[in-house]
Formats: sequence, C-alpha cells, structure tokens
Amino acid sequence: MKENDVVALLVDLPEQNLRRDDVGMVIEIFSETEHHPAGFMIEFVDDKGEVYQQADITEAAQIMRLNFHREAA
Repeated sequence: MKENDVVALLVDLPEQNLRRDDVGMVIEIFSETEHHPAGFMIEFVDDKGEVYQQADITEAAQIMRLNFHREAA
C-alpha cells in the first residue's frame, strides 16, 4: 500500500461507523512506535465526495487495495 491508494474495507468496524465494502483512500502510512502499531490512516467519502470518516487501520488484512484500469478512448 502507498499513499493515495484506493482501498475497500474487508470487515465491519462498527465502533468507527464503517462497514465492509466501504471505499476510502490511504492518506497516511505510519511506522510502529512504542505507543502505536504501524498502520494506515484511511479517509472515507460518500458518493458526493464528502468525507464522512477517517479511520486508523492497523491491520492490513482489514483492507484491500482496489485497482482501476482505464480503457483507451
């Protein structure tokens, strides 16, 4: 994963008001410290492009990178 990758949640995170299949973007990647595990800050937006949640994801298995392919015009 890298910054600006688009990801989908693979699990429900009810404590963060997020559900499986919610789509977001990696806005920060952070390394492990003595007080916090390594992980990702993910920003989730609605269908209008409005941010509705930011989540601190520390388990990479909870998200999946989405690949988008553009067709030639």
